[in-house]
Amino acid sequence: MDLSGRVAAVTGASSGIGLAVAQHLAREGVAVVLGARRADRLDDAVRGIRAAGGRADFIVMDVTSEADVQRLVQHARDGFGRLDIMICNAGFGFYGTVEETPGPTMQHMMDVNFMGTFYGARASLPIFRAQSHGHLIVIASIVGQRGIAMMSGYSATKAAQVAFVESLRTEFIGTGIAVSVVLPISTETEFRSAMARDYGHAVSGLGPKQSMDDVARAVVRCVRRPRAEVYPFAAARFLTIVNAIAPALTDKVVRRYGRRREGP
Repeated sequence: MDLSGRVAAVTGASSGIGLAVAQHLAREGVAVVLGARRADRLDDAVRGIRAAGGRADFIVMDVTSEADVQRLVQHARDGFGRLDIMICNAGFGFYGTVEETPGPTMQHMMDVNFMGTFYGARASLPIFRAQSHGHLIVIASIVGQRGIAMMSGYSATKAAQVAFVESLRTEFIGTGIAVSVVLPISTETEFRSAMARDYGHAVSGLGPKQSMDDVARAVVRCVRRPRAEVYPFAAARFLTIVNAIAPALTDKVVRRYGRRREGP
């Protein structure tokens, strides 16, 4: 599928997976509008995409504000004349027991990770319905399919995204609207450094890892050929199968290869 001329809006696009996705889409001829809170990072990102020959713009916004998400979508339509792809990527995590997880932190995590996705769908789906085509892509996590120890809150927000996408897929069967969920494993992004900055500790994992570009390439393939679920690390799919068959055994595997706290 030729992607030239298509337009995508991407949340959480100032760094990490969001930025990598925007860059890879731009290389395929997609005009991208990046949304995030850090204006300096967004400006650098857009300059880089344009210097490489891509079409890009940005808007400073916060996914916890529905009005901001609506502005992102409108900015894409105003700037490039249409919207074909909405990528809900913004998110953050917290590592700790339930007792260690402050209520306001859990609420904010739900606001960013899930409500940001919900607002992205509410902003883009009316456009997709009106034009009878479009693609909503949600960047969740493998922990949305199988929760891990010490990240119960984060896992819950990702599971909410997975269930949300499943419901929407059912609504749009037989239409020109696709809804996909991407399920990365541990990815080398600012996720850990952001956790260290905000909460005083980072985490590391013993299991397999993937790069941001791995995830971005998987997203581009999904845009070309929509899929219900995308596993950038293919073997992760088997974790969901084993978990359905033998959840107690999976508990032990996940516990052994889960994440560990670094620092105090």
